[in-house]
Amino acid sequence: MNFKTSYKTGGSMPRLSGILMHPTSLPSPYGIGDIGEGAAEFIDFLNKSGQHLWQVLPLGPTGFGDSPYQSFSAFAGQPLLISPKDLLKLNLIAAEDLSVLPSFNPDAIDYGALIPWKNELLQKAYKSFRRTADKTLLEEHDVFCRKNAFWLTDYALYMACKSANSGRSWLEWEAPYRSPSDSEKAELIRLLKDEMDYHIFVQFIFFREWRALKACANKNGVKIIGDMPIFVSLDSADVWSNQKLFLLDDEGYPQVVAGVPPDYFSETGQLWGNPLYDWSFHKRTGYAWWIARIQNQLDLVDYLRIDHFRGFEACWATPADAKSAVCGTWMRGPKEDLFLAVQNALGKDLPIIAEDLGIITPEVEKLRDMFAFPGMKVLQFAFESEEESAYLPHRFTTTNCVCYTGTHDNNTSAGWYENASCDARDKVRRYMNTDGNFIHFDFIRACLGTIAAYALFPMQDVLGVGQNGRMNVPGRAAGNWRWRFRQDALTDSLAAYLKSLSHLYGRD
Repeated sequence: MNFKTSYKTGGSMPRLSGILMHPTSLPSPYGIGDIGEGAAEFIDFLNKSGQHLWQVLPLGPTGFGDSPYQSFSAFAGQPLLISPKDLLKLNLIAAEDLSVLPSFNPDAIDYGALIPWKNELLQKAYKSFRRTADKTLLEEHDVFCRKNAFWLTDYALYMACKSANSGRSWLEWEAPYRSPSDSEKAELIRLLKDEMDYHIFVQFIFFREWRALKACANKNGVKIIGDMPIFVSLDSADVWSNQKLFLLDDEGYPQVVAGVPPDYFSETGQLWGNPLYDWSFHKRTGYAWWIARIQNQLDLVDYLRIDHFRGFEACWATPADAKSAVCGTWMRGPKEDLFLAVQNALGKDLPIIAEDLGIITPEVEKLRDMFAFPGMKVLQFAFESEEESAYLPHRFTTTNCVCYTGTHDNNTSAGWYENASCDARDKVRRYMNTDGNFIHFDFIRACLGTIAAYALFPMQDVLGVGQNGRMNVPGRAAGNWRWRFRQDALTDSLAAYLKSLSHLYGRD
């Protein structure tokens, strides 16, 4: 696989702009945005507004806390993103199944009400699929199963075992579920076949819909930027089925967990709880799991942002029983060894964006630049103090980077400005030559005007949403990932204005 035709590194990236928005935020009558009709309409809006990039968050199935960065699988897709209308078009559900809906909030996702309703709908679709006479659909399903067998069987078995154990973490399962031998695994597959087939069916539908959406985006001149967390969730098919890849004790518990030291977002750091990798074991396998993981992601998106890129140079390792991340230490990563192996397998020009925020050392920058991966610049960080910041547009030294007004972890630009200090607001007004009345567009214009090859801004900034539209507050356990907008927000006048800005700054 070679990406030379679609991606150029080392400063030759085209000058483009786009919107950061997870599909869950899209309008729909079904309690959550999905990858069906509403997503296609959003692509049409991107096209009209002269935007060529759509960045999404990780697409995996989520668990407790609903975070896309804590998924049950590094390979699987999110069942909640499946479009009910697409199930109807495939004759897998009936119109009456959608005629009476729960009273979903159009402005925020209520996962407690959504999940049981969506799961029941998918179960109905699965039962219909088992009876279908649609040979084309059945053949597509068989091809999907063969192509994805390297991860699909373990994922389906893990989810079936999880269901058999009342949804508990695999560390709370009893034998033979917890660490089955080959013979026990074969017996579990036999006993749990129907439940496994259901999860395989759901993945088939997700990937079928996603590929159609990506084709629609590309046809309309829109490239999709995906997002891949460096770490995986402890409660995941990846850890359960590949325990040797991680630093675990004999019982499967992590010896150390991931996080970050005290930083901009938290005075005590962040304790993420993800198990850390046994990099020496990965090296002995030629980084086969990583190559498969990155290839799987690049089959789904055009570019891939890797979250917490600095962890490949060194990651913050905290004892598993620690109460905060303060007592952690830096643990060496695989550095260039990993990406050389990925290059050798997938091609030299990898369409990867490095999330290089936080505590970045010269060693991390060297690793990023060795492979010409674009880094990130976040404008909100530029105005946190009176000191000269590398995030100020006049301090950018390369076009080989991606400029954001803010990310999913930041407040919205309007919310940030409202809560910023008097000195920070004054600096913004002087720097952007503005009175601050339309600060979200001021940030977008500043982002577009930088030398960065790519300029991206969250949908909340396009709409001028305040802090109530914030997607995530790092360190907050609940209440995240809920924001949605309504269909009438995507007006022709808004599209025309965005298009005029992108043209003004040479990004069309």
